[in-house]
Amino acid sequence: MRDIAAQLLEWHATGKDYALASLLGTGGSAPRPLGSALAVDADGTVVGSIGEGPMEAAIAELCRESLRTGRSMRETVGTIQVFVQSVTEANRDAVELVLRAEGEAVALVRDLDSGAVMALGTWWTAGAELDERVVIAAQSMLDAAASGVRTIGRGADAITVFVQSQAAQQVFGMVAHV
Repeated sequence: MRDIAAQLLEWHATGKDYALASLLGTGGSAPRPLGSALAVDADGTVVGSIGEGPMEAAIAELCRESLRTGRSMRETVGTIQVFVQSVTEANRDAVELVLRAEGEAVALVRDLDSGAVMALGTWWTAGAELDERVVIAAQSMLDAAASGVRTIGRGADAITVFVQSQAAQQVFGMVAHV
């Protein structure tokens, strides 16, 4: 998602709604890594990439459907699994915190069933208030700079989330002593 952050932030600045598709997993080889993103705005502009050719066109159409219906969805397209979610006024702030994070470890945590979105830093959360078990699991993944789909709990209490972690950028320098 970092590769399309500048465009997404432009859309945020104008209050433009868009749908965000994220790569959750693959059933074979995939041209992009886990968490790769494609977004489609309300005008039909597409940014980012998840797949190739017809697969990418199908994912863009899922984004358009999410924008029309307001529904988030977890779908398999070809050999890849994606999560598509509209980003609107209701969840824009949480997404923006992650997009703007520079040099800080952050994660975007999305409930794959309800579509709730939470931004998570090393000592803070913003956005949807997710179950404490989800926050603990997501914090552990953030600490390890890990991303992926996790199911927390069992049976009717199970919550499935996609945690997309972004490691802190470390800057190494040299100090000269005179």
